[in-house]
Amino acid sequence: VQLQASGGGSVQAGGSLRLSCAASGSSVRIKVMGWFRQAPGKQRELVAAINDAGGAHYEDSVKDRFTISRDNAKNTVYLQMNRLKPEDSATYYCSADDYGLGQGTLVTVSS
Repeated sequence: VQLQASGGGSVQAGGSLRLSCAASGSSVRIKVMGWFRQAPGKQRELVAAINDAGGAHYEDSVKDRFTISRDNAKNTVYLQMNRLKPEDSATYYCSADDYGLGQGTLVTVSS
C-alpha cells in the first residue's frame, strides 16, 4: 500500500488547511486511517484516527479544531485543520492500518 499525503503549506495563526491522503495498491478495505505529526526535535504523535465506521479519536490539543474524515470508496482520509496555532507546525504523515506511514506533508503556522 502506498500513502500519498498532500495539502500542507504555510498559513498564519488562526488559518485553515485541509490535508488529504490516498491509499493505493490494496483492494482490501482499510479499517483504520490516521494522521501523525512530527515537529523538529519532538517525538512523533498521533493527531487523529478514524475507523471504517466513522468513529474518530483526537489528540487533546486538536479537539474542536481539527476534523478527520474519510471516503471509504476511495481509501482516502482527510484532515480539516482550523484555528491553526504555531505549535501545530510539523510534518504530517498519514497512516493506514499496519501499512506504515506515507511521505509527509509540511505544515508551517506563523504567529
